[in-house]
Amino acid sequence: MILFLDYDGVLHPDAVYLERGRPVLRADGELLMWSRHLVDALASAPHVRIVLSTSWARELRFARARDYLPAELRPRVIGATWHSGMATDGEHRPLGRDTWWDTSTRYQQIRRYVDRAGLSQWIAVDDNPEGWCDADKHHLVQTDSMRGLSDSAAVQRLAELLESAR
Repeated sequence: MILFLDYDGVLHPDAVYLERGRPVLRADGELLMWSRHLVDALASAPHVRIVLSTSWARELRFARARDYLPAELRPRVIGATWHSGMATDGEHRPLGRDTWWDTSTRYQQIRRYVDRAGLSQWIAVDDNPEGWCDADKHHLVQTDSMRGLSDSAAVQRLAELLESAR
């Protein structure tokens, strides 16, 4: 089972900006303040692995984005929908910000990963429902962008999906 994880609007409010290469939360609270809810939800699901579906993987690089997560979650992270190879034209020349990944919806990024990996069991936790096809909406735990996983309804939905996948 793969869990695609967004950060902004899920693990903290969607009010994060990069300042001098560092993410800064411009809302009450702190970065990843709701990650404990995810740790608790996954405690009884050791088979679940995480793929980062957050723009942090692009902006901060994979390892740095992963290392913001609590220690309990880091070993579960196996990849990201973004890979640095996507920033080249195939001949290792850097592209601008007009790559496929930059112009696609979060759903398209996740769906591409799902298709390439041949996944059948997966969940996405994200605050952005844009572009999700009806056939895949049952995989989505949609959070409110300002309440994220502090919303008990989102945590309950995640628990239901994790239980149904067992």
